[in-house]
Amino acid sequence: MKTGNLYANTAPPLDGERFETLLAHKGLVIERIVSSSKIASQEYVQEQDEWVVLLRGDATLDVEGDAIALQAGDHVFLPSRTRHTVLSVSEGALWLAIHLHSQAS
Repeated sequence: MKTGNLYANTAPPLDGERFETLLAHKGLVIERIVSSSKIASQEYVQEQDEWVVLLRGDATLDVEGDAIALQAGDHVFLPSRTRHTVLSVSEGALWLAIHLHSQAS
């Protein structure tokens, strides 16, 4: 059994984002992400589906050319191969990301 607290040790990094895998099981990966307001704009195109919820703070994402403003509690589903970029994020924003990887047969 593995236990933890989503809100423990959430001081933001000096810049960028800190990713921590909370659970990896079969095709499921759950990550906690803590963001600094100083982020480099990086486009992501992932092979897996992703559902992400912003637990604390606010952020703006570019998803396939559409700006999406998020506040604490907002969530978004990003199907595999969806282009997305974090355009801006508040200092210490806290995310929970759930990645759904297809499993080899």
